[in-house]
Amino acid sequence: MHSKQSLLEQIKVLGIKPQDTLLIHSSMKAIGEVDGGADTVLDAFSEYLAPGLLVLPTHTWRQINAEYNVFDVVNEPSCVGILTNLFRQRPGVVRSWHPTHSVAALGADALEFISGEENMDSPCPRNGCWGKLYDRQAKILFLGANINRNTIIHGVEEWANIPNRVSSWYQDLKIRTPDGRMIHRPMRRHESPIPDVSKNYGKLEAPLFAKNIATRGKIGDAESILVEVVPMVDLTMEFLRRNPDLFLDNEPIPQEWYL
Repeated sequence: MHSKQSLLEQIKVLGIKPQDTLLIHSSMKAIGEVDGGADTVLDAFSEYLAPGLLVLPTHTWRQINAEYNVFDVVNEPSCVGILTNLFRQRPGVVRSWHPTHSVAALGADALEFISGEENMDSPCPRNGCWGKLYDRQAKILFLGANINRNTIIHGVEEWANIPNRVSSWYQDLKIRTPDGRMIHRPMRRHESPIPDVSKNYGKLEAPLFAKNIATRGKIGDAESILVEVVPMVDLTMEFLRRNPDLFLDNEPIPQEWYL
């Protein structure tokens, strides 16, 4: 059984620094048995990253829609796992007000990081939290999670103005703020010519390891991948300049593009 101390040691070995900005895509099931369960996992990351910024996605895109259209910042559950739902309710953690792609953050400048999301009208805008990960030279940890859960690549496609990735139409959504106000927020949504473009984001794995942008390790029992945001985004932008429709299929990225 894993303990907080053993998790802390694994976090350090993987190459995460206490002062890092770290976003975690997670699978609690993959971590295995931990003394204290999911709360211990969050305790370990929160303690280790106390000088930095810890961020977890708390997305609600699965349930927020034209009919069920009020995003309650405090009460709306995340659709991306148990760790995200426990984290968003912890003391000191703040959640962004984005109605479909919110994140929760813990750290000295967490409020600054999550601020302004209620003014955004697309899922992953460059001046929102996902773009701020690039500005902060953040790292992303795929904690027992597949690399196709790489939300920031949705952002890269949006920032690169790839056609047919963000809708031209707006959905009439609302945000219920922690103080009870209601904000009207028309929102564009993700779209693509195929049902789920993110299922092909895994093709980035080979280039990321070849360029030493990604590192493998373990947290608990979970096979995990740590990725540097800036070089990953820059490399993906270069790939998209070569082929804007890169992620519409799962064909490998040509090795001559990155070797």
